[in-house]
Amino acid sequence: MTVPSERLSGDLPVVDAESVVDQLEPDATVLVSGFGRVGYPKSIPLAIADADEEFGLTVVSGGSVGDEIDEAMVEAGAIDRRYPYQSAGAVRRSVNDETVAFADRHIAALADDVQYGGFVDPDVAIVEATAVGEDWLIPSTSIGHTPAWVESVDQIIVEVNRAQPLELTAFHDNYRPGTPPNREPVPLSAPDGRIGGPRIEFDSEALTAVVETETPDSPYEFRDPTDDDLEIASNLQSFLVEEVRESSLYDDSVRIQFGVGSLGNALMGALADADFGDRDLVYFGEVIQDGLLDLLDENQLHAASATSFALSSDGQERLFENAARYAEDVVLRPADLSNSPTLVDRFGVIAVNSALEVDLYGHVNSTHVNGSRMLNGIGGSGDFTRNSPLSVITLPSTAAEGDISRIVPMAPHVDHTEHDVDVVVTERGVADLRGTSPRERARVILESCAHPDFEPDLESALERADANGGHEPHDLETAFSWQE
Repeated sequence: MTVPSERLSGDLPVVDAESVVDQLEPDATVLVSGFGRVGYPKSIPLAIADADEEFGLTVVSGGSVGDEIDEAMVEAGAIDRRYPYQSAGAVRRSVNDETVAFADRHIAALADDVQYGGFVDPDVAIVEATAVGEDWLIPSTSIGHTPAWVESVDQIIVEVNRAQPLELTAFHDNYRPGTPPNREPVPLSAPDGRIGGPRIEFDSEALTAVVETETPDSPYEFRDPTDDDLEIASNLQSFLVEEVRESSLYDDSVRIQFGVGSLGNALMGALADADFGDRDLVYFGEVIQDGLLDLLDENQLHAASATSFALSSDGQERLFENAARYAEDVVLRPADLSNSPTLVDRFGVIAVNSALEVDLYGHVNSTHVNGSRMLNGIGGSGDFTRNSPLSVITLPSTAAEGDISRIVPMAPHVDHTEHDVDVVVTERGVADLRGTSPRERARVILESCAHPDFEPDLESALERADANGGHEPHDLETAFSWQE
């Protein structure tokens, strides 16, 4: 694949970030690139945060972005509404104290929500690129929803980031699905296939400003795996090896997805020792984390498809120094393809995601602490959990150094219902919920996943609930007392 020789091509409206700020309406709805805290605009958000003018912007991103947006702009009071996923402390506090309005959405549907629905009425797209021409751009370390964003607005502003190597061009496979009801099937027949090209094209009249910057992405900080993480990884590995051996779904290859984060990264490491026979291991998910680079370096991963990188400092250095080699096996595509329900189903992707808590009937809370306080958002976990032929939820059995059980009688907020969750894995063991009735689910989760310190109380809660009868019995007084 040809790497562009220049960052800027053609007659472009190059300005500084402060000039862009002068163009913005104070209450504009702004679509920004970025996914997994990489590939987002950096200089323009800081200029907005430092501006004398008071802004009350609506900001929509494809996934999490960096501190320039979700810390600096929020602390400056420049954001009134934020959609649909965030992971920084300042914006999380503002969401929970109601100074920033927030609404969560599934990643797979977000492009259509913005482009065709009534979710927002966008005014401008501000996106990061490694290179730009008069009617095209090449994304940087994430694609996310950038292709949909530039199609959805009449005003496009591009930040060309010289800290992002031009060699990133080789990873990008941009493809846009058609408009319903004439949308044709996505012509992707294999997870590592390519059906587009590196460029995102747009109407040249929409490009109103180009800003040059040289600010790297903030590296992802993965904590060292805990003892619980390692036990969860071991339990997951044992389960997957047996599942792959028994199911004809994996005769040729094992396709798998992991949620972003330290636990997900640790779980990827468990695959290094998994005995899948002569089957290829393929990743089809949202983000490429360090654990996947490790598997590629060890020739244990056949291919990886995602929409973004989310790497540590070491991972970024490895990627940038060996971009051409990694691009042979890694492809980045738009988020409405990386998370596509159709493609998750077509490729039979095993979904492995984490959660805050799971109740005895298999309902999963991924987003709200005590049912009320938003943590980050649902992200893409719903896209995979709902549409995978095998959906796995992983989590430690306790939190707060063992003082709180993460297996509870009744989830105070539900992101993934009992109908979409097949397996729960903690450091205690594996609960295979397929084909079980509610009472059977409760028993297997209690016996296989709960911490021994909480088993007696969970047993008592289940007995009180059972006395009330019904298909899925609850004792609400007991259930709610667990959240105090």
